[in-house]
Amino acid sequence: LEYLDLFNNNYSGSIPDSLWVLTSLTSLNLEANWQLTGSIPGAIGNLTNLWYLYLGNNQLSGEIPPEIGNLTNLRSLYLSNNQLSGSIPPEIGNLINIEVLFLYNNQLSGSIPSEIGNMTNLQSLYLQENQLSGSIPSEIGNLDNLRYLYLNVNQLSGNIPPEIGNLTNLRRLYLYANELSGNIPPEIGSMTNLQRLYLYANELSGNIPSEIGNLTNLWYLDLSNNQLSGEIPASFENLNLGYCHLNNNRLMGDMPSSLSQVVLNPAPEPQRALPERETAVVHNPDK
Repeated sequence: LEYLDLFNNNYSGSIPDSLWVLTSLTSLNLEANWQLTGSIPGAIGNLTNLWYLYLGNNQLSGEIPPEIGNLTNLRSLYLSNNQLSGSIPPEIGNLINIEVLFLYNNQLSGSIPSEIGNMTNLQSLYLQENQLSGSIPSEIGNLDNLRYLYLNVNQLSGNIPPEIGNLTNLRRLYLYANELSGNIPPEIGSMTNLQRLYLYANELSGNIPSEIGNLTNLWYLDLSNNQLSGEIPASFENLNLGYCHLNNNRLMGDMPSSLSQVVLNPAPEPQRALPERETAVVHNPDK
């Protein structure tokens, strides 16, 4: 058996041990069995041929086993919307072929392991809505194929690492609702494909870097509820924003004329919907 899809059924109780001997599996989908409980056993590391593993939208608990690092062929790993706790195991950095990693909306704690920088094929990294703490590792700058980076609604602190500017393919950067401090790094201006930048509800200070004016594809910008000071950079004239939120800071001086055409309503709550390609992969692992 290579492909097992039990998506959206009424299975309950623990994942049966009999699954962990199916070592020829390339795709295992147990998503959206809302009464599926228990932990993810270390025996999952036996399934070394897996490309796609979908265990999201269940009630799984306990820690992510370090044996997950044995699954070096994985392209997609979905563990989101469960009750998983403990830290993200550093062995996850062994998944060097992975493209999509969804761990959001769990109870994960501790720091983001620096080994995540080994996953250089990642296109989507969703760690939001957990209890992650510590700083954003500088190694995240190694993920130069990344398009979606969601670290919002955690307890991350420290500075935004300047290495984040290496993520030149990034479309969405969501760091809001953390405890990040220090300046917005000017290297952020290198992310010229960025369409949405959400840094609100942190403790960021200093001036808004003029390099933000390089982000000519940016449509949503929210820097509100920080401690930013100084003037809005004149380089904002280069932007074609649809939504711009700078409220509840310490800004002063003249407002760039380009902002008079911006929709100054609150930016909509950032969507957690999957990009189209990833939605297709969930139900058709051959794509």
